[in-house]
Amino acid sequence: MRIGDRARVTRVYQPGHVAALAALAGVDDAPDGTVPEPLIGALFSYLLGRELPGFGTNYLKQELRFRQPARLGEPITAAVEITRIRPDKHLVDLKTTCTAADGTVLCDGRALVLVKDVGHPASNKQQGRDAT
Repeated sequence: MRIGDRARVTRVYQPGHVAALAALAGVDDAPDGTVPEPLIGALFSYLLGRELPGFGTNYLKQELRFRQPARLGEPITAAVEITRIRPDKHLVDLKTTCTAADGTVLCDGRALVLVKDVGHPASNKQQGRDAT
């Protein structure tokens, strides 16, 4: 794991995804054709826990600024990039970004995670991978 390592995932959310979220949350679904912000935030949770840093990552803090709405039926890409590694504290800081297919920034921010093996060579296994 090194500064600059990245991972990303692209998803297309449909009305059924919004309806499923609404049913779980016990609220009405979004009538305006946009992707609810919690579904976008979940993409970062996926990346941090499965791709970079990966299994065993503990999510400590997330800051997101939503700049534009994401439209249902259109691809959105969430990406994380390591910006700082603090091995003495087992901490990794990451830049987080979600973009539309045309490159429009939908949201950006940062994440702070705890990674017990931050200084071990085995933690390099995800370097350069894109999630599918």
